[in-house]
This record gives sequence, C-alpha cells and structure tokens, in this order.
Amino acid sequence: MKKIAVILADGFEEIEAISIIDVLRRAEFDVTIISTTEKVEVTGSHNIIILADKLFEDVSYELFDMLILPGGMPGARNLNEHAGLRKQILNFFEQNKWLGAICAAPLVFGNLGILKNKKATCYPGYESQLHGAVVTAEETEVSGKIITGKGAGVAIQFALKIVEKTKGEQFATELARKMIIS
Repeated sequence: MKKIAVILADGFEEIEAISIIDVLRRAEFDVTIISTTEKVEVTGSHNIIILADKLFEDVSYELFDMLILPGGMPGARNLNEHAGLRKQILNFFEQNKWLGAICAAPLVFGNLGILKNKKATCYPGYESQLHGAVVTAEETEVSGKIITGKGAGVAIQFALKIVEKTKGEQFATELARKMIIS
C-alpha cells in the first residue's frame, strides 16, 4: 500500500485538503496528514480547523511514496517558506518519488526549480511562479512524477488523477463510478 503525506500549513484550502484526503483513503492509500505548524490543529483559509496526524518534524519521510501540497492562501506561501518541507520536496524529486500540488501550491515546486521543462498548471495568477514550467490551462497536468491541479473545483479530479497514475486507470474509473463522479 502506498504511503502518502498530505502537508498542511495554516491558510490551506479546505476543499482541496479534505477532498484529496478522502478520495485517496477511499482508494485504500495510507494517508498521513502532516502539520507544518507547531501544533496538530491547522487552520484553513476559511477558518476550518483540521487535526493533523503528525507534526512535520516527527515524520520519517523516507517511508512515504508521495508528498501532496494543497493550495490556498496564505497556505501555499506558508508551505513555500518552510525550509524543512522544501528540503523534503527536493529529496523526493531526486529520488523520483511522486509529488503533487494544487491551486497556488505548485509555486513551491516552481520556486525550487523542479518544474523546468515540465507541463504544470495552477490557480490563475500564479503562473509566473512556476519558473521554467510549460504552463497550461488544463485542470490537471502530469509530467513525469509531478501532478499539478488548477484549484478547489478540480480537487476530486486531481485526487482521481493521482489514483489513476499510481493504481491504474481502471481502478480510478471504478472509484469515480462508486462516488457518482462523471
């Protein structure tokens, strides 16, 4: 079973975080919610509080197969400013492990230079921060082992794309059918 870390910072987009976590757990992934704050309570951009499973510094990242960054503001900016997270993202990239980011959060990948010559999408207005990327207007993009999504309205589609790329198209299609997603 793949182990996936969903990383939250204060100001994250709630729809993105919860939708992604829910879909991935339905797909039987081992999903761990990780807080970049000093507490397990992480406050979203619309003042919804989520309880993380672990604090960032208490996690052994080598045990994970994928890192996912929900967007939102100031959540994406807070993720971008977290030195430990930036280091882990670079480690995952160098090890050719899966990375995912949605909404404004792809700016973290862009600022690390890992989107160079890769197709990527993001929330409109953040394209200039996807340094070196081939920016598209698609709802989701997959380029190598990096998956990006445009925003809250495509959070379920983004999560299903992760399922498709890691468990296969048939599994993702069946999961979408069970969830009544067309």
